[in-house]
Formats: sequence, C-alpha cells, structure tokens
Amino acid sequence: MTLNEFKSSLKNEGPPDAWSAYLKALWHEGNGNWEMAHNLVQDLTTREAAWIHAYLHRKEGDRSNANYWYNRAGKTMPEYPLPEEWEKLVQAFL
Repeated sequence: MTLNEFKSSLKNEGPPDAWSAYLKALWHEGNGNWEMAHNLVQDLTTREAAWIHAYLHRKEGDRSNANYWYNRAGKTMPEYPLPEEWEKLVQAFL
C-alpha cells in the first residue's frame, strides 16, 4: 500500500481489521478522531506506539507530554509541520 492509497482509505467507514494498531490509530487520527487514535496506542509499550503517542500529544498541544513520548520512542520532537509528521508515520508503518 502507498501513502496515497492509505489517504484514499480515509473515506471508508473504518480501517481494515487486518491492519496493525499503529495503522488503525493513524487512520483514525487522519479522520479527526484523536481520542480513538490515542486509545489504540496509549497502553502499548513499543517504541513505535510511543512515536505515535508523541505525535498525538504534539498535535494536542501538550509539548511536555509529547517530549516524554518522543524520548520513549528514541526520537526528538520534529520542527516540521504536523501533517508532514503524520505522513512520515504512515509511511513508516505501511
């Protein structure tokens, strides 16, 4: 699947069941459902989940909490815009 195909899937009723929790979270966030995206990753203990969790708190505007999660993910908070980070996340998990 490509990034453009993923973006096209946002018009569907929901993400495919076979997708990982990471892709499902990004799909929900791409549809404006921050809460569902957060629920999908908040209890996962992987670095991958921490990266998505960090992005979600950055988007929320909670930079302190975002920094905590970026550290857990082994990353630093990016300076580029949120839509660019969302695309990078999607591409990383496709």
